[in-house]
Amino acid sequence: MITLALSKGRIFDETLPLLAAAGISVDAIEAESRKLIVPTGDPEVRLIIVRASDVPTYVRYGAADLGVAGRDVLLESGTEGLYQPIDLGIARCRLCVAARDGFDYEQAVRRGARMRVATKYVDCARQHFAEKGVHVDLIKLYGSMELAPLVGLADVIVDVVSSGGTLRANRLVEVEEIMSISARLIVNQASLKTQPERMGALLAAIDRAVTAAPSLAGGGAK
Repeated sequence: MITLALSKGRIFDETLPLLAAAGISVDAIEAESRKLIVPTGDPEVRLIIVRASDVPTYVRYGAADLGVAGRDVLLESGTEGLYQPIDLGIARCRLCVAARDGFDYEQAVRRGARMRVATKYVDCARQHFAEKGVHVDLIKLYGSMELAPLVGLADVIVDVVSSGGTLRANRLVEVEEIMSISARLIVNQASLKTQPERMGALLAAIDRAVTAAPSLAGGGAK
């Protein structure tokens, strides 16, 4: 049995067409259920539904043989013990710095300045501002990031942005892009050794699906 870890939401919705193109179908009723273990059309492949930030952990410790996680999640959690054979090209977005409309970001980031930065991507934000020589106080939040500059909790936020609609709705503007992001297929290295034929065949099928059907990568926006 091969276990694939997915998180509900955009990654889940955009991974299913790739799996279908690779010959692994998921019944619509099963996909929309509250089940945490979801069967597929292949009796030897199942999905487990976990929190996005937990996908690398399930794969790293072998509870899942492979999973799909955004580059942002991988950078925050670390990639030790994980093999990343395929950039799936789905769930595309970017990690950005955003601030209140009218905030003088260029002045604020002058060398030697100090800012308060709200984010759940603490490691990425720390590295980014360290490379710029900017001193920051990092405030870790898990949601409603856009609120932080509006109520004075932080000067700027570091968050994932797709269309920018959420920023505009809250009178924030994107002031700097840190990196582009897409979802990666990640694999437990021990699983490759213990199930080489089945894992190899599945990875090859997914790779072919990604190469042959790039238009499958689409979907929602933030």
